[in-house]
Amino acid sequence: MGGPDRQIRIIDETLREGMQFHGLVFSLEQRIKILEFQEMLGVDICQAGYPPALDREAEIVRQTAAHARVNNMHIRTAALGRALRQDAETLVDTCVDDPHFHFHLKKGTGRPGVDRALEELCDLFARVKAQRPDARISLAMLDIGRTDPDLLSRCVETLDQCPHLAILSLPDTSGIMVPDQIRDRITRLAGKVKRLRLAVHCHNDYGMASANTLTGILAGAAVMEASVLGIGERNGIADLYITAKRLRSQGIKTGMDLDNIDGFRAYYTYVNSIVTEQTGLDLMDYRCPVFGAGVKTHVAGTHAGGRFGTVRDEHFYLNPLCGRQLVKKYLDRNSIPYQSGMLEKITETVKSGSMDAGRRLNRDDVLRIISGLGE
Repeated sequence: MGGPDRQIRIIDETLREGMQFHGLVFSLEQRIKILEFQEMLGVDICQAGYPPALDREAEIVRQTAAHARVNNMHIRTAALGRALRQDAETLVDTCVDDPHFHFHLKKGTGRPGVDRALEELCDLFARVKAQRPDARISLAMLDIGRTDPDLLSRCVETLDQCPHLAILSLPDTSGIMVPDQIRDRITRLAGKVKRLRLAVHCHNDYGMASANTLTGILAGAAVMEASVLGIGERNGIADLYITAKRLRSQGIKTGMDLDNIDGFRAYYTYVNSIVTEQTGLDLMDYRCPVFGAGVKTHVAGTHAGGRFGTVRDEHFYLNPLCGRQLVKKYLDRNSIPYQSGMLEKITETVKSGSMDAGRRLNRDDVLRIISGLGE
């Protein structure tokens, strides 16, 4: 389902899904700055909030959408609500480009009830489209990990015939699926649609969100839903940069400027500052993929010869696993003079010294080793 000419759309849900992460609240100023980051980096759609929750939330979303419109941004704005008439009216009133809806089939709903619900959805979308002809309507069907596959297939086939629906999102809302299950489910459903774009929205309860999202796109989905640092309900959703970057390595294009690592780092740092201020959590800590400090630290010699992640200033640590090239880089990085002919001996002494000390060695330890070897 890949190929060099295939390009997908990106829905950045940092704002809407992010407000479900430990109860974050984004001000208008913060949403506009995040919107501007998304515009700069080439995101297709900004899901700016959940207007039906509160009148003031609706007003902030309205002003965010207005900011994009007044400044002639390329990014489209979206907002989420339930697939109900009153929520649809609220979304239309915010003047976002794309109304997004979510809908859940209750367990035990029979075929007549399913058919009736789908018919009502199509009628709702027709009313929205009559008011906003240029809107791209999206619907999230909850939850593919717990929905009977045959029932889900029937819903997808029926909704594919609804002319006013543009994107059908298939969320693993419970975060219980693994890549093989996502691949099988999306492959089957992608083979049934002729008009709709399928979107993947995967939760991270078992740490699979980014991998599941990537797999879903490779299986035929055409829209990726993700957020900065993967923030979202419970343990979050797919990470925006990591997933898109890995998709590019598989031949899938996006409109994002993935080579603008400084821009992404600034975007991630800004969102993380809001998270830290409001929750006390630092999500760009040592273990954060790509942007954390851990990716630039090396011990084993085989890791000393190349670049990893977005590393600019690698750090090397000396213990019994280090090799000659890593020791050389450590000495050069720390401006420690040595005779090149002694490098092999220095390395062996460092390895033994670390084992004897029961810890990694520091600069003073290494200086003493080199001084002792020179005597």
